[in-house]
Amino acid sequence: MTYCVGLKLRDGLVMISDTRTNAGIDNISCFRKLHLFTVPGERCIALASSGNLSITQSVISLLTEGVKDPESGKKQTLLGIPSMFKAAQLVGTAVREVYRTDGPSLEQHQAGFDVALLLGGQIKGRRMRLFMIYSAGNFIEATGDTPYLQIGEHKYGKPILDRAITYETDLYEGLKIGLISMDSTMRSNLAVGLPLDLMVMKRDACAPELVHRIQAGDPYFEELRTRWSEALRASHQAIARPPYRGTGSAATDIGNGAPLKPVRGSGKRK
Repeated sequence: MTYCVGLKLRDGLVMISDTRTNAGIDNISCFRKLHLFTVPGERCIALASSGNLSITQSVISLLTEGVKDPESGKKQTLLGIPSMFKAAQLVGTAVREVYRTDGPSLEQHQAGFDVALLLGGQIKGRRMRLFMIYSAGNFIEATGDTPYLQIGEHKYGKPILDRAITYETDLYEGLKIGLISMDSTMRSNLAVGLPLDLMVMKRDACAPELVHRIQAGDPYFEELRTRWSEALRASHQAIARPPYRGTGSAATDIGNGAPLKPVRGSGKRK
């Protein structure tokens, strides 16, 4: 399991991923899941992956070596593709190619073809875009109304993004909120963990402004985790207790106000 999040904001792009790979409680490893394909000043493309490690590694390797264009017969890579939409199509083609070679064998062994990817970046002269590619090779795009996308174990971090992220959010404020989302996921799911990889790119820079790995014991991340927990506790303690009171010793049915009858057994003993 993993958790990756991408934010496409007014001023740029934020990508964050964990590195934990879990194949059982006694087989936990660390693998990079955020990959960069860059030609500084010309293009910067980030690809985050989740799912079966062998599948995601095969997709990344195929994209690095090149995917054959069925029309020209030439190999295409993310370093030569002309637009981000074409880049998303290329990633989808790579996913389908890996399924063509590995999918039937995986299904024979009752192992699903589990892969999802986030593709974000900008090519000079084109607009910045963020896509999520599914295991079928199809994809969706982040918009101004929904400026973030998640893959992997996303349910624990999503409420924070829903409440705090808008398209107008400052770039590094977005990074902070993304890290809080990651911490909330790590608190609730041991299959997501440190180190964390992150990338920040400003719009039209076509080069990453920040590429960083957060290791265990990182001072800022430890402070963020502590202060977020304290803020949550202080917030819920500041809210008044519910005013609801019981109507005696018997519980009351919500629908008709009648006292609830306790459920009794049959009286038979085994």
